Parts: sequence; C-alpha cells; structure tokens
Amino acid sequence: MKKALLLILTLGLLFSFAAYAQNETANDSNAAAKTTASADSGNVAETPAASEEVKKDAPKEEGDGIKVIRDKFIEGGPEFMALPLLCLILGLAIVIERLITLFSVTTNSNKFVQKVEDALVSGGLESAKDVCRNTRGPVASIYYQGLDRADEGIEMVEKSVVAYGGVQMGQLEKGLVWISLFIALAPMLGFLGTVIGMIGAFDAIENAGDISPAIVAKGIKVALLTTVAGLIVAIILQVFYNLLVSKIDAIVNNMEDASIKLIDMLIKNKILKG
Repeated sequence: MKKALLLILTLGLLFSFAAYAQNETANDSNAAAKTTASADSGNVAETPAASEEVKKDAPKEEGDGIKVIRDKFIEGGPEFMALPLLCLILGLAIVIERLITLFSVTTNSNKFVQKVEDALVSGGLESAKDVCRNTRGPVASIYYQGLDRADEGIEMVEKSVVAYGGVQMGQLEKGLVWISLFIALAPMLGFLGTVIGMIGAFDAIENAGDISPAIVAKGIKVALLTTVAGLIVAIILQVFYNLLVSKIDAIVNNMEDASIKLIDMLIKNKILKG
C-alpha cells in the first residue's frame, strides 16, 4: 500500500510539473501576443508617467525561483530535461520510503533488552518471545529467532542470530541499489543531452555555412543546461544516499551490539550453558 501511494505521488508530481510548464509557456505566448497587438494598434503616445505606472504595477517575476526553473527546463528541451527530472522524482520517492521505514524500525535497544530480560526472568522464554513479537524492528526479530532456538544450544543460537541478522540487513538496504543507479544515470543522461546539443550546434553551422554566436547559442545552451540538470540531480540523490547509508550503519551496529547482549543474557539466566 505504501509503495503504491509513493508511485502515485511520483507520477502525480511528474505530470503536474509537465502540465505547469506547458500552461506557463502558453500564458507567456499569449501575453507576448497581446503585447505585440497592443503596440501595433495603439495610437496614443505613451507618456513617461504612464510608463512609470506600468512598470510599478508590473509583477516582479525576475526573483521567482519557480519561473526561472521552469524557463530553464523549457530552454533545455523537455525531451532531454525530463529524463534527469524523472530520475530525481523516482529517486526521491525511494528515499522517502526508505526514510519512513528506517525511522519506523528504530527503537531504544537498551530499553528493549532490559524489557526482554525482565520478561525472561519473570515468565521464561515464552514471555520473552511475546515481548519480541509485540516490538517492531530488526533487533526484536533477531531476538525472537535467538530465543526460539535457545533450547538447541549456544551454537545454534549464534548461527540463527548471524543468519537472520544478514536477512534483516538485506531488508534495510532494499532500494539503495536503485538510488545509486539514478545517481550514476542522471549525469549520463545530462551528458547525452550535451552531446546532442553540440551536434545540433554543428548542424546549424553546417546549414548556415557560417560561424556566429547566434547560430550556435541554442545548441550550446541545451548542452549546458542538460549537463547542469544531471549534475544537480546526482548531487541531491548522493546526499540522501549517504544519509540512508549512515542510518543503516547505525541500525546494523545496534543489531550487533544487541546480539552480543542476547547471548550474555541467555547464559546469565542459565537458559544456555556457556
């Protein structure tokens, strides 16, 4: 259910941005057409006072960050800029899902270990396993597996804890491979737009039979904007990737420390023989 909601959110963001860019482009075109028509049909000379009033009432769009991003997106070519944008949206969707999952399974291991030990002393193995069943997170799952094999000896408990710890670590790292893929793919897609833009610039030179800034400016601008888009996407996703890896490392260290405490606890309470 959570993954389906994230997928719907991702597609919604993508289509919303595309629709916004298209609507803003149409609005700009209509505004330009109206301005041209007004200039052609106007018979009254514009006075300095009227000019100042128009400038004062005109909205200040130069500082509008969303408009700047939208304009650069259109200038870079939606067919090229949409690919890094898709990498960013999909990557952020996975990041959000992973952050929600990792923070939801994070528990106070010291408090949990004490709770398990109290249940083990007062009610035995079954009581301790009930505590593990009612607690979320990889530490509780590992404890349950270890307690479930407690009657088979210390060697089986250790093997069970190590094996299930590997399973839990794999679940924690799920999705990271896709984020790393988007980190590598976004700059490549940007460089692809760069190459295509430069090819377009050289085609314009060939067709015109002349070299001038006006001829090659469009192709070079596409090349640079797609490169910038790919690099920005990679930088953003790399920061979140490192954040996720750091969080996973902290959880894994917590799991290893808690696993050692489990063996000591079972030996201390004479459930296992050391």
